[in-house]
Amino acid sequence: MTVRLHNTLSKEVEVFASQEPNLVKLYTCGPTVYDYPTVGNWAAYIYWDTLVRTLRADGYSVERVMNITDVGHLVSDADDGEDKLEKGARREGKTAWEVAKFYTDDFLAGMEALNLITPEHITKATEYIPQQLELVRTLKNKGFTYQIDDGIYFDTSKFPTYADFAELDLADQRAGARVAFNEEKRNPSDFALWKFSPADEKRDMEWETPADLLDGDVRMGFPGWHLECSAMAMDILGHTLDIHTGGIDHIPVHHTNEIAQSEGATGVKFSNYWLHSNHLKVDGTKISKSLGNGYTLANLQEKGFSPLDYRMFVLQGQYRNEGNFTFDNLTAAQNRRTHWRNIAALRHQTHQTTGVNGDNPSPAVIGKIKEALNDDLNTPLALSVIDEVFSHLESHSIDKIDRDALVQLVEEIDELLGLKLAETTPDISDEQKQKIIERERVREAKDWTASDKLRDELHDSGIIIRDTPAGTIWEYQ
Repeated sequence: MTVRLHNTLSKEVEVFASQEPNLVKLYTCGPTVYDYPTVGNWAAYIYWDTLVRTLRADGYSVERVMNITDVGHLVSDADDGEDKLEKGARREGKTAWEVAKFYTDDFLAGMEALNLITPEHITKATEYIPQQLELVRTLKNKGFTYQIDDGIYFDTSKFPTYADFAELDLADQRAGARVAFNEEKRNPSDFALWKFSPADEKRDMEWETPADLLDGDVRMGFPGWHLECSAMAMDILGHTLDIHTGGIDHIPVHHTNEIAQSEGATGVKFSNYWLHSNHLKVDGTKISKSLGNGYTLANLQEKGFSPLDYRMFVLQGQYRNEGNFTFDNLTAAQNRRTHWRNIAALRHQTHQTTGVNGDNPSPAVIGKIKEALNDDLNTPLALSVIDEVFSHLESHSIDKIDRDALVQLVEEIDELLGLKLAETTPDISDEQKQKIIERERVREAKDWTASDKLRDELHDSGIIIRDTPAGTIWEYQ
């Protein structure tokens, strides 16, 4: 099948073609590990997981790098303020190293809870300091850098296409530069490759700046946020990536700077395709700590929602459209997932031989799901295809359902969408099955009191009973 993706580079939906046959080199901007990820953060990772699943379904092998920003992400895009890890350390009374480890572990646990495929390479910025310094060295040798009091900067005026990717108005930036603008910078758009530690401060995370990179005395320092992504991506995947993913907020600064420093160093295109997910708002408002709406996975679980319910919620929107999280919307997603799980549970209640002349889920359904995903990751359409076939199954007698075809369909949905329908729908116990059989017997004898008692007992064990002309069907609550 042909995969079509919206490329931020061209501003158009394009047919995807990898550099090497059947291999995709993919880089995903990972988390800055100074706090718990919010629902807004997780949405993007669910979308990029769907991208990986779609590419794999189309026969590609995916070699993916995702960074862990454990140093160098400053609180301001203007390269001022403190490092978010140092800020987190001060907030929690720990070292920056301890903060980074704690929130890295939390993020990886969240990935597992959301059933996100683990990238082939999860790289930490602190483990790639030599590669980052080498990139600074290359840029210096090519005349792209200059040094000021607080660090080594990239001179964007030396990279003529700097403004193209984000369609920036650099003249307007210069005219509107704030009073607080660092006057040592040659241009407002110039960005720090390597920051120097303040002379009166001992940072938890700092490294000696190599003498050949300095104009003057030896200084301790740390990498800029933009530098680390380029260094790690190119070290593992080569100078040109197939796909680079991130959020739309990365376009005007972070990804623009990645392109400038990467292409400045290598002279070749950094990535052939750029995919960006839109924002997720909460109750129509931007996620903000001051508003208390930065819900985490733990917050959702406290309210009775599983991470997979949230995954379903995210898949109900297309990655390029702005999303809106509400608990009503999450409840609707939970209900949809419960319905799908109950359809998946029918495989325990059918017989393998019934499918010979039965009402089979059409093999074309799987093809339609893939077609939707191949159309710029159209997850809402993919979900509606599944809704349609599940409603079709539900409207027919259970003895007409092809068990093998249903099993295959559920497995394919799990592979493509990661919802764990099979894993979360185990068969009921022998004791519960015996109660269903006993209830059918007392119903035939018109002993309604005994029938209701057995129904209540099953309900108390998490099972709902539905009587149909073809027999009793059990469902999860």
